[in-house]
Amino acid sequence: MRNIKIKIEYDGKSFNGWQKQPDKLNIQGEIERAIFEVTGEEVDLIASGRTDAGVHALGQTANFHIENSMPIEKIPLAINSKLKKSIRVQSAEEVDDRFHARYNCKGKKYRYVINNDAIESAIYRDLELHISEKLDIEKMKKAIKHFVGEYDFSAFKSSGTSSKNSIREIYKAEIIEEGPRIKIELTGSGFLYNMVRIISGTLVEVGLGKIEPEAIPNIIESKDRGMAGRTLPPQGLYLVEVYYD
Repeated sequence: MRNIKIKIEYDGKSFNGWQKQPDKLNIQGEIERAIFEVTGEEVDLIASGRTDAGVHALGQTANFHIENSMPIEKIPLAINSKLKKSIRVQSAEEVDDRFHARYNCKGKKYRYVINNDAIESAIYRDLELHISEKLDIEKMKKAIKHFVGEYDFSAFKSSGTSSKNSIREIYKAEIIEEGPRIKIELTGSGFLYNMVRIISGTLVEVGLGKIEPEAIPNIIESKDRGMAGRTLPPQGLYLVEVYYD
């Protein structure tokens, strides 16, 4: 039995998230179907974690087991030939049988993209959040530094989270400006349900002058969801990379 690790890119706007669900278009189910059509084997595709409806990925990682002897370099092309163009397997490698895409994950990088131009983009409207009111980038840059470290992020999780432990570590947090676009990038050990979207929403509140950058430590310490900003919509969020040893 071979253990195959794949890296996946997808545009999430047409899908009801990663997780397989009956009667709803989802990314896991589409890839499992494609693998079956290529190999004749039913597989259980294990991802590094689930993404919500409308969320995108540049570097989602997953693994599955097959008996098929297809050369590893042909696997991405074969699977892609059976997939919608909004999902692409970028690479495949054969890994140790003990590798598990979720349990062996050591960290992730997420990006939230905001278009801060006066006019919304017709082309990228499903790939970013448009905010026409001018954001104070310097204040946002000051605020984001307070998220680096290991904290209880209870104030930045949605009520639907299944995780009982809210302690996470953020290794790196930065604001990147590219013309009118603002990219919020967070790299950490792991993230709670909607944590990146809530942190991003809090940073937007900072950019709008509704929260001061110096208030972030108090919001973290409060563990009170009501003190943090709103949950931004899914279309601006990307899973950029998943890290392993």
